Amino acid sequence: MGDYILRATAADDCIRAFAATTKETVQKARELHNTTPVASAALGRLLTAGAMMGVMLKSDDDLITLQIKGDGPLEGELVTADCKGRVKGYVFNPNVDIPPKSPTKLDVGGAVGKGFLTVIKDLGLKEPYVGKTELISGEIAEDIAYYYAKSEQVASAVSLGVLVDMDTSILQAGGFIIQVMPGITEEIITKLENRINVIPYITELLSMGDTPESILNLILGDLDLKIIDKIPCEYYCGCSKERVEKALIAIGKDDLTTLIEEDGKAELSCHFCNKVYNFDEADLRRLLKEASK
Repeated sequence: MGDYILRATAADDCIRAFAATTKETVQKARELHNTTPVASAALGRLLTAGAMMGVMLKSDDDLITLQIKGDGPLEGELVTADCKGRVKGYVFNPNVDIPPKSPTKLDVGGAVGKGFLTVIKDLGLKEPYVGKTELISGEIAEDIAYYYAKSEQVASAVSLGVLVDMDTSILQAGGFIIQVMPGITEEIITKLENRINVIPYITELLSMGDTPESILNLILGDLDLKIIDKIPCEYYCGCSKERVEKALIAIGKDDLTTLIEEDGKAELSCHFCNKVYNFDEADLRRLLKEASK
């Protein structure tokens, strides 16, 4: 099986847990955006987090968007996910190249810099939920955990990792999010903290042959771990010419008229998959009629 996400509970539902393997998802993002190793690692971590946070959503129409804006050379990144394990994203500067922290560790925090993480949940309500927190490290996992503690008041342990080869292919990618619910005892919290603090990095575990199942078992196996669901995960962009046409109609007849008179054509590309959509003058006049109705 390819990439997937596990949803689980433990300790009589006082712990909820998510674990993912996302190598193919991150590889597709790397190929689409031609990212450098450090940009691949930054995007891969946020894609993995977004995919797991997406499956926490309740409705098929719900969406979650994670946006990081920092003062580092990466400039920022954006990821969107749904409850079906489908995720997409991009970095603002895919060509960023900075020295690694060590021969085996890319400097994602240095590439991201200082800034903010914004989480937008579109739950079909009149206004989306928006939470914004300061980046505490730029390494992304710690920033996601801080967001949960600050904005949603949920204590969370977050681990995210991407192992990139020298030719920028993705060797491993994955992560976990473990959250404690009301009613949990201090004894279980202490046991959980001690265990998470001593396990290897997520990419080391995956490289050793571990799976999301065995990783959750390593952390929660003696705490009545129950696997609730296994959700396929993929990089998915649902853009289409019809959607782009709706976006052009939405700019209004005045702007469309100006576009026809000045350029006589339009070329739009999708940030998420880089697909290019071309519209000639006949297309634009047809859309102008739609906008004028």
